[in-house]
Amino acid sequence: MAESVLYRSVATQESSQPKERIRRLVWKIAIATLLLMAVGSATRVMNAGLACPDWPLCYGQLVPSQQMNLQVFLEWFHRLDAALIGISAIALAGLSWWDRRSLPNWLPWASTFALGLIVFQGVLGGLTVTELLRFDIVTAHLGTALLFFTTLLVIGTALLPYKGTGAVGKLPWVSLTAAILVYLQSLLGGLVASKWALHQCFGVSQLCLVMNSHIAGVVPATLATLAVVVIAWRTAALHPTLRQLAKLAAGLVVLQILLGVATWRLHLQVEPLTVAHQAVGAALLGTLVAFTVLALRDRTEAGALKALSQEAEAT
Repeated sequence: MAESVLYRSVATQESSQPKERIRRLVWKIAIATLLLMAVGSATRVMNAGLACPDWPLCYGQLVPSQQMNLQVFLEWFHRLDAALIGISAIALAGLSWWDRRSLPNWLPWASTFALGLIVFQGVLGGLTVTELLRFDIVTAHLGTALLFFTTLLVIGTALLPYKGTGAVGKLPWVSLTAAILVYLQSLLGGLVASKWALHQCFGVSQLCLVMNSHIAGVVPATLATLAVVVIAWRTAALHPTLRQLAKLAAGLVVLQILLGVATWRLHLQVEPLTVAHQAVGAALLGTLVAFTVLALRDRTEAGALKALSQEAEAT
C-alpha cells in the first residue's frame, strides 16, 4: 500500500516537471514580448523604423558598429529581441511535442499556433522595412504581436495551479468582452501611430476621423473593464487571485487614460509617455486575458464538481 502511494507520488512529480518547465519558458517569452512591443513603440516614435535600411541584416551586418547611434540601436535591438523570441518559440513548440505524453493534449497545438504567429510576425517585420513603413503593415505587425502575447498568456495561465471557488458567475464573459474591446482599441492606437494621425489632426487633416475613433473607443473599453472590476468587488467568494487581477486592471485602466490625456495635451512631444501608453495598454490586455482564462477555469471546474456531486447523489 505504502509502495503504491509512493509510486503515484513519484509519477505525479515526474509528469509535472515538463509542465513546470513549459510554464516558466512561456512566462519568460511573454515578458520578452512585452519588452519587444515597448521597444517597437520607441522605434516608431523616435522615427527609427527605417534606421536599418535593409532586412534582415542592418547595413549588411549583424552588428552595424560603424553606423550605430540611438535610432539604429533601437531598430537593431528590436530585431535582436524578435530573433531571440523566435528561437524561444521554436524551443517551446519542440518541447511541447517532445513531452506531449506528460502535458495537456491542447498544449502542443497551442505552442505550434504561437510559433506560426511569430513566423508571420517576422514576415510582417520584414515587409515593414521593405514597404517603407506602410501603415496597414505596421498596424498588422502590432496586432499580430498582441495576439502572440495573449496566446502566451493563455498558455501560461492555463498551466498555473488553480482551484476555483465557483463564484465567478458571468465574469468570464464580461472579462472576455473587455479584453476584445481593449485589443481593438490597441489596434486603433496602432493605426493612429502608423498614420501619424494625431500630428495630422492637429494640422486639421481628414485623419482626425482616425484619431477621434481612437478617442471614442476609450469609452466601451473602459466601461467593460470597470464592469469587471465592479462585479469582482461585489462577488464576496471570488478567488483571491481573480480579485488581485481585477484590482490590477482598475489601476492600469486609470493609468492608461492619464497617459493618453498627457500624450494628447503634449502633442506626442514626450516620447517616453507614448511608449508607456502602448506598454500599459498591452499590460491591461494581458491582465484581462489572464483574468478571463482563470475565470473560465473556475466556472468549468465548478460545473464539473457539481456534475460529479449530482451523479454521486443519484447513485
